Amino acid sequence: MACTLIRLAGCPLRCAYCDTPQAQAVDSGGWMTVDEIVRHVSERQRPLVLVTGGEPLAQRNCIPLLEGLLALDCIVQLETSGAFSIADVPEGVRRIIDVKTPDSGEAKRNYLENLGLLRAGDELKFVICSREDYEWSRDLVRSYELARMGLPLLFSPVWGKLSPLEMSQWLLEDQLPVRLHMQMHKVIWGAEATGV
Repeated sequence: MACTLIRLAGCPLRCAYCDTPQAQAVDSGGWMTVDEIVRHVSERQRPLVLVTGGEPLAQRNCIPLLEGLLALDCIVQLETSGAFSIADVPEGVRRIIDVKTPDSGEAKRNYLENLGLLRAGDELKFVICSREDYEWSRDLVRSYELARMGLPLLFSPVWGKLSPLEMSQWLLEDQLPVRLHMQMHKVIWGAEATGV
């Protein structure tokens, strides 16, 4: 689906597999007001807008931005590390929580209370670096009975580190009710492309 991506600068996490380190610094990118961003998204007239980062919930104007985007005629998504509470994210915003696995180096930052705040339209994503990450994620899905929530559970192999074929085999062996998630922008434009 055609999407307008809004990348907010600044992230307090330092995930080992981060593919957007240029967005870690708060002063990376250009400054825009909430109204300017909403106007820009409106002009593009795409059916989907995704607010990501950095870590968007670390930014004080993220919630007003989401509220402004909800006024447009499109689906509004927020992708967050899950290190911050999603409690204040406005109703109508579809939240994608990127649960941090051990190999990310940031698993201790997971705010697992967010699992109790999930609602229809939300998704959980696990970026998997290794067999150990896979098993940790599989066990978390099972112990919290996440499949019973009926939300998409996405397992995403780290590009160039874990083969999608290998992870597919693990998923089939374990009959785990999750989706294999690929970074389609890397498949389409290549791993080094930015701004696509």
